[in-house]
Amino acid sequence: MKILGKILKSTALVMLLIFAASCSDDDNENLVIIEDDDNIVEAAQKTSSLSSLVAALSKADESTNNDLITALSSEGPFTVLAPTNEAFTDLLARLDGFDSLDDFNNEQLQDLLATILTYHVVSGTAVSSSELTAGQSINTLQGENLTVSLTDGVTFTDAAGEIATVTTADVETENGVVHIIDKVLIPQAALDALSNVLLVSITDLAVSVPSLSILVDALVAADGDLPTVLTNDGPFTVFAPTNDAFEAFLMANDFNSLDDIPTEILTQVLLNHVVAGTNLSTDLSSGYVSTLSTAGANDANLSMFINTEDGVTLNGNSTVTAADNKAINGVVHIVDAVIGLPNIVDHAIANPNLTSLVGALTADNNTTFTTLLTDSETDFTVFAPLNTAFESFTNPSDNDLNSILANHVISGAAANAESLTNTYFNTTAMNADGDNLSIYVNIDDGVTLNGTSTVVAADIIATNGIIHAVNTVIDLPTVVTFATADPNFSSLVGALTAEGQPDFVSVLSTPNGTDPAPFTVFAPTNGAFANLAEVPSGDALTAVLNHHVIVGANIMSGDLSNGLISPATLEGDTLTFTIDGDNNVTITDGSGNSEIGIIAVDVQANNGVIHAIDTVMIPDTTN
Repeated sequence: MKILGKILKSTALVMLLIFAASCSDDDNENLVIIEDDDNIVEAAQKTSSLSSLVAALSKADESTNNDLITALSSEGPFTVLAPTNEAFTDLLARLDGFDSLDDFNNEQLQDLLATILTYHVVSGTAVSSSELTAGQSINTLQGENLTVSLTDGVTFTDAAGEIATVTTADVETENGVVHIIDKVLIPQAALDALSNVLLVSITDLAVSVPSLSILVDALVAADGDLPTVLTNDGPFTVFAPTNDAFEAFLMANDFNSLDDIPTEILTQVLLNHVVAGTNLSTDLSSGYVSTLSTAGANDANLSMFINTEDGVTLNGNSTVTAADNKAINGVVHIVDAVIGLPNIVDHAIANPNLTSLVGALTADNNTTFTTLLTDSETDFTVFAPLNTAFESFTNPSDNDLNSILANHVISGAAANAESLTNTYFNTTAMNADGDNLSIYVNIDDGVTLNGTSTVVAADIIATNGIIHAVNTVIDLPTVVTFATADPNFSSLVGALTAEGQPDFVSVLSTPNGTDPAPFTVFAPTNGAFANLAEVPSGDALTAVLNHHVIVGANIMSGDLSNGLISPATLEGDTLTFTIDGDNNVTITDGSGNSEIGIIAVDVQANNGVIHAIDTVMIPDTTN
């Protein structure tokens, strides 16, 4: 490729054709009127059908090597073959991956565009159509020759074998003559450069942009293989921070240079700017994508939140300033800030759908949750209610909001959706005794929590855990909450709500601290009910159900001991506990039935605790 700077120093300064445009003969040759003192550039600027040519000249001149507009505005004389707008549309179709002249977005591509444009200019002479002869070889400003054919009008054939036909000849200007043609001509030099310049790798593209030099240095400093990775097939989408972005990042984190950043951290930060696939700006939409960084909890790929409401912002703090810089193996979007490794709080703040949650967490300058959820030593699973969830939440039991929020957080585990099963976890919320409340996860139909809240966006990965967005605020559970949420207790719920039974639901929903709460419930599973020869009814059923509930006490498994006799159940009889050498706990009921097994312990509600048992207990019927 000839550098235009050298061309300008030589005698002839020429560029693409520009002159007064005209319509077809069928349109009565609606020629643009050119004044006597208009030069080639001015003529092109006045011709609507040459607007793409004018734009191409401007785009080529964005390279510091080129000054085509000035050259074609000089004394000349020049002969210019001026491609129409349709010719440039055809050119873009020929160049795979290019949708507009804006895709010539780095110096290499702009110099290549200049090479193509100067192939349309003859310097030092103004050649009219009557002076052209068949087979004539014309030396262009680009350096390669064009051959004239007069077989079917006046045509020129480029190095790729494409034929350009003169559609309007002899448009005279103050510094030369313009012939309008219907095809952009491509010289051999441009064809040779296609694989090396037009289709550069992401790494080469970054190297070619001066404002990304620190990014290039960072790629080498972090992991010597990263530049090579970004030259592979990919495809990749890279959000590339500018030099100013890196300098701000270094200052904000008290680093004097890239050398001060631990290699592993720098590597993960850089990978956090890379997404799989070619995602043009038109492909991006608000939502989460996975980056190539494995700095997430359990070495998972970190999530990135893309917000397209006003431009494109990433994780709430980095904005795309120059989009769609295409490469052979993907696309680069230049951004104005380094995208740090997000923790759970960072993700919550970045997502406009979680502003109500963030407001609740930080109300009245509360730092409890922000301090907790930025802890890098502990993994968390957070069920994050959307703004719409808060809008519909009325807090019917008037529970403490901080306790409600804590009931959405699991500490000590980062559970992704794939790992979830029908099971109980402990949240960071506590009852009056300081026992952590339970939360029931059911995956039978999506992921639901305590039977009331559904996960609508799973697996938002942070450095210290995972967020699952939910559609309902999860209120503090009562023992009824778990009985109705857990399908293993459906037979028990059926018995509690059977016709003629007392209003067990209201009683067992009594708030903690209000008589007769708290409760200790020994809850028979469906299998326990199935083992009965006959499910009792009426008063007999009432007595059986009352025999499974102890009021006024929250008896955890740790409170049980061998030979312990419980307080009286609601029915009046007591229970006796036996613990064997393997710490297995069995119960003897009021009628003397022993070996009743506790198969799940400490399902902790706010107003009591549930222990699942494998046998329906029968009270002493003789008293």
